[in-house]
Amino acid sequence: MKELIETIVKPLVDYPEAVKIETQETDRTITHKLSVHPDDMGKVIGKQGRVAKAIRTVSFAGESQQKKKTVIEIVDK
Repeated sequence: MKELIETIVKPLVDYPEAVKIETQETDRTITHKLSVHPDDMGKVIGKQGRVAKAIRTVSFAGESQQKKKTVIEIVDK
């Protein structure tokens, strides 16, 4: 899942080397914390959150193999 998120996000941003994803797993959820360069934050979120919603939608489609809920958080560095 981490590679999928990186594949989606890196072409959108001006600083692809700054894209970092941390994964935390509990017994019920898998949380992916996405951090990007501060100048790229708006590009990842998009107007009215449309890009972020699209990233989450694709990740939810990829989670169908797992029994755990997948959460993607976009965080500041």
